[in-house]
Amino acid sequence: MTGSSRLRPGALALALGALLASMVAGLLAGAADIAPGGVVLQLLDWLPLVSADSGLAPVERNLLLELRLPRVLLGALVGGLLAVAGAAYQGVFRNPLADPYLLGAAAGAGLTTTAAIVFLKGNGEALVIPVAAFTGAVGGVLLAYALGNVAGRGGGTATLVLAGVAVSSFLTAVQTFVQQLGVDELERIYAWILGDVGGGWGQITLAAPYAAVSVGILLLHGRLLDVLSVGDDEAASLGLRAARVRLAVLLAASLATAAAVAVSGLIGFVGIVVPHVVRRLAGGSYRIVLPLSLLGGAAFLVLADVLARTVLAPAELPIGVVTAFVGAPFFVAVLRMTRQAGT
Repeated sequence: MTGSSRLRPGALALALGALLASMVAGLLAGAADIAPGGVVLQLLDWLPLVSADSGLAPVERNLLLELRLPRVLLGALVGGLLAVAGAAYQGVFRNPLADPYLLGAAAGAGLTTTAAIVFLKGNGEALVIPVAAFTGAVGGVLLAYALGNVAGRGGGTATLVLAGVAVSSFLTAVQTFVQQLGVDELERIYAWILGDVGGGWGQITLAAPYAAVSVGILLLHGRLLDVLSVGDDEAASLGLRAARVRLAVLLAASLATAAAVAVSGLIGFVGIVVPHVVRRLAGGSYRIVLPLSLLGGAAFLVLADVLARTVLAPAELPIGVVTAFVGAPFFVAVLRMTRQAGT
């Protein structure tokens, strides 16, 4: 580890400022122009015990409160979950390339969620999809980890990545087969696969409880992940039960991934890009990396959604395409740095 192991107020303020700026951009971006002052006043008026006259027309108020605001909040929620889950996976496996999408978590959640959409056809999905996504996410990661250990005797970086790619490819193939069993749901499934944060208040309400539990557990384990980073023998000498910590973090990170995937579909690379940027800027302690990844991931995905809405306006790009344009070259750079470091 390098640098201080404590989160500095300046770094926290910078991350919060970046998130606030991205959310303001998200609220103002769109085909219809809304006065910035009116947006601020309307948001103040929306708060309990506060009254302010925004001067916005009813159509503008509905656009702001029913479309843009929930979209920005859902984007921030999903981005934060994916980034903090990626950072946690990297800590558990001591692997800089670990990520919900490379380790099979997203593919597993995608398979089980697709199966829920196809077979339930709208009956009880609100209750079943989060459970299905969580089961698939945990199953995908465990399968990739087991395969990596069997093939590579300890799951080094290259072996774990290859195992994750193999598991993800297999689960994606099964998902494609399941899709063919529900042809009438294909449009909905494909829209979900490409990623979308426009689900509205209902999706925020659905994901919020799972997000609160998973993020709380991960943030509480930051110090323990720092201890794990020095090695299992050293951690054991300090009285830490490494297997128990890994299991708790693995389950919490998978729950975060499942919550994000269930409400937004498959949005890749957030869990690699954001934690690495945080480490470069603020240090490697997980007491720093986890909270700043949470805030940075939220800001990153909100800005990605702004680009998705504006680059081809009035048409809209899938948000997963935007994150892939940024993340794919970044992943190659991280892989190259990892190889040069000899890990």
